[in-house]
Amino acid sequence: MTDTMKALAKMRPEVGLELIDAPIPVAGPEDVLIRVHRTAVCGTDIHIWNWDEWSQKNVPTPMITGHEFSGEIVAIGSDVNRPLKIGQRVSAEGHVIDLNSEAARAGHFHLDPHTRGIGVNRQGAFAEFVVAPAFNVIELPDDVSYEVAAMLDPFGNAVHTAQQFDLLGEDVLVTGAGPIGMMAAAVARHAGARTVVLTDINDFRLELAQKVAPGVRTVNTTKEDLRDVMKELGLKVGFDVALEMSGSPIAFKQCVDTLIMGGGMALLGIPSKPMETDWGAIILKALTIKGVYGREMFTTWRKMLGLLKAGLDLEPLITHRLSYADYREGFDAMRSGQSGKVILDWDKAA
Repeated sequence: MTDTMKALAKMRPEVGLELIDAPIPVAGPEDVLIRVHRTAVCGTDIHIWNWDEWSQKNVPTPMITGHEFSGEIVAIGSDVNRPLKIGQRVSAEGHVIDLNSEAARAGHFHLDPHTRGIGVNRQGAFAEFVVAPAFNVIELPDDVSYEVAAMLDPFGNAVHTAQQFDLLGEDVLVTGAGPIGMMAAAVARHAGARTVVLTDINDFRLELAQKVAPGVRTVNTTKEDLRDVMKELGLKVGFDVALEMSGSPIAFKQCVDTLIMGGGMALLGIPSKPMETDWGAIILKALTIKGVYGREMFTTWRKMLGLLKAGLDLEPLITHRLSYADYREGFDAMRSGQSGKVILDWDKAA
């Protein structure tokens, strides 16, 4: 093994990423070193590529980006007491926490206010090797491919959002057909929802959603009226649960307007700027609204692996399989909106 590796990094505070040669990181006493096999491009990576206002505030440079990955352990720190092995197939929770925080000591690991993100403000996984705390490592079942495993991080967002309310036998609205929205719709179907409606304005992604979440009613809200679709489906009152995955103020209002009295809304999508809303409508409808961040450590991981074992198929979500050297093509596809998940292969350069 050489002393350097290929990596995608934000080297300067400007648009884009660069393919660089970087030193192979060294695992600390409580860490593992992972040989990366596959990574997936996330919406967060697009924000970092675009160097938008959020990225400028949160991402120091230089920074190797990327946090959705799978690979195998090649080195284990001297103080690691988990039963991990060299050669073991793994992914990892991308939120690195302070185990001494009050939230962590209470068992609420995902609520630690001092969380640092792999590939955001800690060196990331768009590279041939990445270091992660042994605490964060997720062992992969043999029947979960490296490609699917590279999507477990965003899949966890979808599962965590869907966990917020009982979906069994309920009528569910999912707003935003990005990859996580599609996964949330698929989870709702597997959770036994009676009706699942997925809205967006992107026909490509709505068509892809039919493969990712069979049986979901997709709606392009620029071409169909959601109220008409509700009548078609026999929803006389409204949806029981809304999963808002887009961060769009229009979608948020759509959720409020179409939920039943006492309905529940889980919010994962982050608005690009503060938005106004009719709090009177929310109060008078007695709605319950829950913000969702990341994944529960590690309940969500157990549930998502269980869903895969039960037959939920994420393979149709992959629209691009590329060498890491072709990363520009992958980022262009994601930025265009004409893609599902983009997978980068770190085992070959071309």
